[in-house]
Amino acid sequence: MDDFFRSVLGVGLDSKDIDVLQMALRAVIVYVVTICIIRMGKKRFMGGATVYDVILGIIVGSIASRAITGNAPLLPAGGAIAVLVGLHWSFSAIAVRSKSFGNLIKGTSDVIIRDGQIDYDRLRKAHMSDGDLEEDLRSAGVADVRDVLEARLERSGELSVIKKKMP
Repeated sequence: MDDFFRSVLGVGLDSKDIDVLQMALRAVIVYVVTICIIRMGKKRFMGGATVYDVILGIIVGSIASRAITGNAPLLPAGGAIAVLVGLHWSFSAIAVRSKSFGNLIKGTSDVIIRDGQIDYDRLRKAHMSDGDLEEDLRSAGVADVRDVLEARLERSGELSVIKKKMP
């Protein structure tokens, strides 16, 4: 059986000794396993991604790429991905029940505009220029800041805008 895995997947070989077919098969296995593991996580992962979600995506991608190229053993890399997704799921479950824990790992939103008035201190703190804010407002269909009841820089980095009701 060891000879089978060695010849088909290049298990036990140095990364430089893995051929194209072995790496392609590793890629298929890592892809399918990673999709299964991520699907066991949470639906929002990478959908409305926060920094917290993006970090997991980067780490999973790094581990998966090392498993594909043979720079990390296939099975332990899959285990590491599963543990990270499980940890991410656990942290998310705790964050749902504890607002302070959620704020700690996911961050908070910041009110940038309230009743048509820009909070320039928060704008600078968020490292947003006036041009960035204007672009985000235009994307929300707002031409004049005075038409905004509230605009928040969300945890995902997107600006959510609530327009004033027009008479």
